[in-house]
Amino acid sequence: MFTPETFAFLRDLRDHNSKEWFDANRDRYERQAKAPLLEFVGAMRPYLEQISRHFVGDQRSVFRIHRDVRFSHDKSPYKTHLAAQFRHGMTGGPLSDAVHAPGFYFNLAPDGHGEMEGVFGGFGMWQPPTDALYAIRTRIIEHPDDWQAAVRGIELRGSSLKRPPAGFAADHPRIDDLKRKDFIAIANFSEADAIQPDFVAKFAAAMAHGAPLQKFLCQAMQLPF
Repeated sequence: MFTPETFAFLRDLRDHNSKEWFDANRDRYERQAKAPLLEFVGAMRPYLEQISRHFVGDQRSVFRIHRDVRFSHDKSPYKTHLAAQFRHGMTGGPLSDAVHAPGFYFNLAPDGHGEMEGVFGGFGMWQPPTDALYAIRTRIIEHPDDWQAAVRGIELRGSSLKRPPAGFAADHPRIDDLKRKDFIAIANFSEADAIQPDFVAKFAAAMAHGAPLQKFLCQAMQLPF
């Protein structure tokens, strides 16, 4: 799937991020970046089914290479990383909205590549909206044993509130978890990992480690798992 040429293309795109260069190298993009990413997404399907039949891996999982520059000071037209989101099948709307729901995320970029650098996967919920945060926090309080089991052996990442959220006791034993604005965990890989024949299996195993957390979050969202 992914090869050294995939990373070489992304490095070149970083250095020549313009429509003229991309148009001249569109064939490289199709062969060295887009095709391997679609193959990777397809290869993940049977592994996702082993975790939960409700998570989807298909062409809709792949993020576009084009950047949305409408509200950005950086007007570079193209992303310099590849990405896919394995969303819950009952999550509607565009992929940009699905990233805030329970899901598995894949990112591929060269090391030292600036924004979104490196090869990594993530699972959980990133920046869930206010109503979802309330539902998660409420479930943590009502099912503390389930929450403890869901995060056992997992290092949660992301941002947190500086103060306790409104309506939740400041002295609650799980206050650090209740202050979270993200419920995500990350698994890092190297460029060397990504070009190995067993990379899909290794990536899937890392994502499967997050199944208890995904189940807890899906239950909080009243989604089947």
